[in-house]
Amino acid sequence: MRLGLQLLGGLLLIFALATWFVVKIFVEEIKPGVRSATEDTLVDMTQLLAPLARDDLREGKMQNGRLASAFARLNQNPVNALIDGHLKQLAEYRIYVTNQQGIVIYDSDGGAVGQDYSRWNDVYRTLRGQYGARSTRTDPNDPASSTMYVAAPLRDGVAIIGVLTVAKPSRTLMPTIERGERELMRVGSQMLLGTLLIGGLLVWWLNRAIGKLVHYADSVSKGEAAPLPRLHTVELDRLGRALETMRHQLDGKGYIEDYVHSLTHELKSPLAAIRGAGEILAEAPPPAVANRFIGNINLETARIQQLIERMLQLARLESGQPLDRHTVDPSKLATRVLDTRQIAASPRQISLLTTLASSTKAKWDSLLIEQAIGNLLDNAIDFSPTGATVRLQGALQQGGYCFSVSDNGPGIPDYALPRIFERFYSLPRPDKGKSSGLGLSFAHEVARQHGGRLTLCNRPEGGVLAELWLPLA
Repeated sequence: MRLGLQLLGGLLLIFALATWFVVKIFVEEIKPGVRSATEDTLVDMTQLLAPLARDDLREGKMQNGRLASAFARLNQNPVNALIDGHLKQLAEYRIYVTNQQGIVIYDSDGGAVGQDYSRWNDVYRTLRGQYGARSTRTDPNDPASSTMYVAAPLRDGVAIIGVLTVAKPSRTLMPTIERGERELMRVGSQMLLGTLLIGGLLVWWLNRAIGKLVHYADSVSKGEAAPLPRLHTVELDRLGRALETMRHQLDGKGYIEDYVHSLTHELKSPLAAIRGAGEILAEAPPPAVANRFIGNINLETARIQQLIERMLQLARLESGQPLDRHTVDPSKLATRVLDTRQIAASPRQISLLTTLASSTKAKWDSLLIEQAIGNLLDNAIDFSPTGATVRLQGALQQGGYCFSVSDNGPGIPDYALPRIFERFYSLPRPDKGKSSGLGLSFAHEVARQHGGRLTLCNRPEGGVLAELWLPLA
């Protein structure tokens, strides 16, 4: 299961437990609390009415005394009390009085007079000087049919001469309980929606952050120099930095191994040539032969020196050293590079043409850009036939500046296109053989360091088109 779904499931489980806890509290505490509050009210009422009932009992006027008269007038006028949205119109109480034997001698409902209530807890316990109360259902299967009875003793001195009981149906409590249940459901629904919303946002944010790390890891595994994403949380940032540190350590190790292997491979050929020339010179050949092999030694030595210098230059660039950016004019920079290549192009009568856009300003490392453009021009000149034309163009494009170098050479074979930016990979030059294979790799890295791109493709009419696009800042 995905981490986001596990997290969302955990949040819903927490919400379910919280809901169960709240419902449990409501059932075990709130509902009984409402009944306890009602019972407390009934206790107060019995204590208030007990003196009236006692006097009526002494005078033998239970059916027409002050208690009966007061209760008869109780619901003559509607109450019309709006209590938390519930309209109360009648006082829903029942009062009955029993004598010392527990026989009902007054009933506000009029139906229980003469009946023996001595075994009911409210009467039985009160006649014995205890607190008397009971709750009885008219329908054993319906909790809402329950009625609460609370009694108070009628005393003549210390003797108990009767019992006054006040009863209130539990259904009168239902509006309050139902209102509490509705409020609980409303708040619970809002909490559920809030939990789902927050959980969804959290899952989306977490998946997005993890997706950034996955994308970063995939880019690194493909050899791309992807920047470490910002994740805006301490734990994920620490994970990202740990991945970045591991990447640098692995890159450093692989980088050194790659360079040592590549350098060893590239040095084999010139060293073999120097060794062969040395062996021939050791045999004291004629001066003409000796001079030729001495020239070979000098040429291969210069090649080794150029290879090492270019490798060091590329290594410094790939190591992530900060660029020395300053304001430059792209057209003037390109013209300066083109002028330095005139000497190399003249012996083979290659024409160097330029078309550059009007002056603008860019924040570049001018030395690196000049070297990158120079490498593109060197390739174009080397692969162009005698008397050909090499064009250097520059134009504003997509918020940046694009240099394009085109030639009329043989083009790039299809098998070589995927490898043209690899270090030490090169194709044979018509007049020079193979180069160091670092020129295009260097130019590609310069473009990447500046946030730009370098692309090479074969032209339909023949030759190669190289485009170096760089942002202006």
